[in-house]
Order: sequence, then C-alpha cells, then structure tokens
Amino acid sequence: MLEGLKRTVLKANLDLVRDGLVVRTWGNASGIDRESGLVVIKPSGVSYDTMNEGDMVVIDLDGRVVEGGYRPSTDAPTHIYLYREYPSIGGVVHTHSAFATAWAQAGRDIPAFGTTHADHCYGAIPCTRKLTREEVGNEYELNTGKVIAERIGANDPLMFSSVLVYSHGPFCMGRDAPDAAGKATELEEIARMAYFTVVLGQTVPVDDYLLGKHFSRKHGRGAYYGQDKSKGS
Repeated sequence: MLEGLKRTVLKANLDLVRDGLVVRTWGNASGIDRESGLVVIKPSGVSYDTMNEGDMVVIDLDGRVVEGGYRPSTDAPTHIYLYREYPSIGGVVHTHSAFATAWAQAGRDIPAFGTTHADHCYGAIPCTRKLTREEVGNEYELNTGKVIAERIGANDPLMFSSVLVYSHGPFCMGRDAPDAAGKATELEEIARMAYFTVVLGQTVPVDDYLLGKHFSRKHGRGAYYGQDKSKGS
C-alpha cells in the first residue's frame, strides 16, 4: 500500500540526516495521500542508519495504524492536525536542528534580515506561544499542532511554511515530504545567518520593499525565478 509515498517519505527522512538537521532519532518527516486520506510517517525511535522503506508506518487521519510493524512517530498527532487544517499541504517535517531550535528555545521569531530569508518566507519566521500546563499534560502533540495553526492564522501554509514551537523546535510544511524537508534545510541556514547577524549587532529587519521584491521573484503568480516548466525541454 502506498509504496511510492513510502519511498518518498523515507528519502525525506534520510535527507534530514544528510543535511545535518537530525542527530540520533531527533526528527521526523511524513507525507499524505489526499485521495485515500492516509499518511506515511517515520516510525518512532528507529535508527536512521537501518531504517528502510518497509519500516514506514501508514496511519489514517484518526491516528490509527493501517499498515506497519512499528509505532508511528510520537509527533504523528501534530502532523495529522496540520494535514486536517491545511488541505494544500502534502508533507510535514519536524527537526531539532541547532540554530532553528535555539531561536525556538529563546521564544523568539527569526527576523527577516536579508534577501536570503525573503526567498524562504515573507516576514519573520514565527515562534508560537508557550503551551499551558494543561495543554502539555493533555494531548500534548495534538495541542502542538493547534498552536502552530494558531500562529499561522489565515496565511497560506505553502507561503508561510516554517514555524518554531516555543522551547521545542521547528516544524515545516510543503507540497510533499521532500519539499517540506527542503524547507527545513533552508530554515536552518536562515536561522544560522540570523544568529550571526544579531551577534554582529544588527537588529533592524530588511526594508520591506526589498523583502517583497525577493519573495515575489520566487513565490506567487508573478514569480519569474527558474525555468518555465510548461515549455518542457
């Protein structure tokens, strides 16, 4: 079942390791098949060194295991909530990458200091509020998804794809699992640059007109970065 999606999700998980975003088993990637409403996600606590396509876990949007010999990632309820909330997304990634997590632990948005940031996101990369004691104690992972959605608000998650969860770490969304993994890689580099920018004494974000120009080159109807795929080869 969903063999192609399993391969795609496995690759996204391994890409997180390749790009230095995951230590030990600290991260997960998933993808959804919208036609069936089934999600493929990394198993909980299984080493990336030995993980293979057959280890991927298939779950439904109620969190029930449909196929697989392992328990799904403990963050599965967060992924499921985001898939339910945002029909446009096809992949979700969570890491504890060092620089993005440092901003999350500080409880700070990542300001848009330059054009590299603008290629990823228009405006600051947001950090959620703290979860309450009750939210942590009762359905913690589900409530993590809720505070992410609360912070995104009415924004398009494909245009506003990275969120830091306070004291926890980053979650990224994309068109599919590889796209979400790519967003996580971009986010970590942006978080690293922002950290050094602050260390160097800059605290003022980039001018909005420059931010808007660079964002619109890659995103939205008027985007002109890259090649016109409709023209083929």
